[in-house]
Amino acid sequence: MKYENITIIGTSHISIDSIKEVKLAIEREKPGIIALELDNKRFQSLISKKQKLKLSDIKYLGFKGFLMNLIGSYVERKLGKLVGVAPGSEMKMAIKLAKKYKLKIALIDQDISVTLKKLTSSITLKEKLTFIKDLIKGLFIKDKLLKKIDLRKVPEQEFIDEMINKVKQNYPSIHKVLIEERNSIMSSKLKKLAEKNPESKILAIIGAGHKNEVIKLLSRN
Repeated sequence: MKYENITIIGTSHISIDSIKEVKLAIEREKPGIIALELDNKRFQSLISKKQKLKLSDIKYLGFKGFLMNLIGSYVERKLGKLVGVAPGSEMKMAIKLAKKYKLKIALIDQDISVTLKKLTSSITLKEKLTFIKDLIKGLFIKDKLLKKIDLRKVPEQEFIDEMINKVKQNYPSIHKVLIEERNSIMSSKLKKLAEKNPESKILAIIGAGHKNEVIKLLSRN
């Protein structure tokens, strides 16, 4: 990787192992800056005791964006309950340790309202119909999928790549907005952060599905 003062770890937002990995990485790397896959709105929501969406959030998410975020949050909470880990616990651990060791925190993700507005405006009718079909199919194969992965751990890279390729194939608009564009934004912010702080170690904590592509983008001129 071109930017040698950056270390990246890929996490799962409901994984017990990810919480341990974040703790070990911070204590091992002793970074000066911790870069998180969060924007300011999600950061404030995460450190607040009241993390649930409010109707007033519609004003900056838009109705469709609010609905999609509501569904996503519900699914994440349900999966989190299966393993006894609240969504975003690894990010909370990073924030807690940053405060303990007096480390700087950098938020490197795109504003959630921008992401959701792009998503709701770009998703096609075909993708919506595919989503309904997959949702119905998922009701019957969810147990099979849960047996394939251990939610307590970060999935193997082969499984992550397989899932990302399926999203790219079946939901190209979603892939572009949620994965491709955000990878570009996060790598760009990390580059600027590294260039402004050449003497500081930067530990970036991002979703495992973003890690490989962000590393590739950081390696390019």
